[in-house]
Amino acid sequence: MSEPEVVVHRDGDLLAAAAAARLVTRLVDAQAARGSASVVLTGGRTGVAVLEQLRRAPARDAVDWGKVDLYWGDERFLPAGHAERNETQARAALLDHVPVDPARVHVMEPSDGRFGDDPEAAAAAYADELAAAARPEDHGSVPQFDVCMLGVGEEGHVASIFPDSPAVHELERTVVAVRNCPKPPPTRVSLTLPAIRRAREVWLMTTGAGKAAAVAMGLAGAGEVQLPAAGAVGQRRTLWLLDSAAAAKVPELFTPPLA
Repeated sequence: MSEPEVVVHRDGDLLAAAAAARLVTRLVDAQAARGSASVVLTGGRTGVAVLEQLRRAPARDAVDWGKVDLYWGDERFLPAGHAERNETQARAALLDHVPVDPARVHVMEPSDGRFGDDPEAAAAAYADELAAAARPEDHGSVPQFDVCMLGVGEEGHVASIFPDSPAVHELERTVVAVRNCPKPPPTRVSLTLPAIRRAREVWLMTTGAGKAAAVAMGLAGAGEVQLPAAGAVGQRRTLWLLDSAAAAKVPELFTPPLA
């Protein structure tokens, strides 16, 4: 597994624009090497801002969007089309504006979907979908995603994996239902840390002074049960993409020049 790297941008807008440019490069390189690419999307303010920046970037057309597999790190278990679903926000920000292949947009089931109000069944179905997409060279039941983008919460959660929750203790399943979330809505579906750690690159993106303590703990070696973000590590690269406020307490060892 990779060691963490830190990139600090002056503010959230610059972070989102730089992450969008970085994502274009990564997807183009993956397609040049293997013919296709895969990315795990994240919700939240920063995740949506990255997709909006990508939509506006002329370089977005360098990507063959018909050969990109799109996944989600977690989803709010709400009806299809609900404004708070990560899928809904991602479609408005980017996916409705680029020629994606609908068969390669891997959506987590909504609460009014095939399984009704059963998040455990929705989680199991997504795990099956990941397993079906995995190739022999992936050596497991999850595709080796090119990039897994994640936000980081004030208490250090990633996806819908919260400190000392059942999800953070999960070692075998790749997708779980999450109930009684400390943040609304209370029911979600989430990748687990073992699934996230199958990504070639994991990008932890966050902004604001309220995240500074969690960022510092994650970089200082906190355990993943206490701080799930610390367990989100890429096979080849782990990037913490921060604005200056979120980086305010970063250990000196990781403090880079402002990008």
